[in-house]
Amino acid sequence: MRCATAIPYPEESFQREDDSDDRLFYSNPRLVVHIDDQAISTVSRIFQSFIPAGSTVLDLMSSWRSHWPKGHPKERLVGLGLNAQEMGDNPDLDEYVVHNVNLEPTLPFDDESFDGVVITVSAQYLTSPVEIFQEVGRILRPGGVFIVAFSNRMFPTKAVRIWRMSSDEGRMDIVSSYMESAGNFENIRGGLANSEESPPADPLFAVVSNKTGGTV
Repeated sequence: MRCATAIPYPEESFQREDDSDDRLFYSNPRLVVHIDDQAISTVSRIFQSFIPAGSTVLDLMSSWRSHWPKGHPKERLVGLGLNAQEMGDNPDLDEYVVHNVNLEPTLPFDDESFDGVVITVSAQYLTSPVEIFQEVGRILRPGGVFIVAFSNRMFPTKAVRIWRMSSDEGRMDIVSSYMESAGNFENIRGGLANSEESPPADPLFAVVSNKTGGTV
């Protein structure tokens, strides 16, 4: 496991090659997964390991699949993303909200309304990540878990510069730094999550933290 490492954010950190409205880029549904089967299994295993049974969970920047672990009980899984058709076809979601976090970082949920928040293979597209992570802290209950999982895949024209220019290990530091800068997370840890016995083509990294004020 790696510890959080604070890093500075140069002015150009969150610039993108394509800075047009994200709603246009994601207007056509992509009814596909973006990582391979073994990486998907790893995501599911991470969720089952860190999110208690019976939790209310937000799938932030959600899409066609959430990779919720089969047989792992949940109270409710809410999706927030840009494409209603993708989320409408997602069998794991109990409800969903169409919302552009890059246009409006404030999340449309009450304070302390979730036990867990996950971002899966999408953190590279956040243009105001610290503000979004602060919002995650607001809507999480004390001690609630925040999981950011990512691979090395991306839509490069929509990924922010700090992400594109970094290594995989550097990206773990970036996510950890977002959590540190947000100021409401503790026990920040992460690493390469793939099984050593059968490494997939797509590496899967995860950074996990808990909202302050709970029992970790």
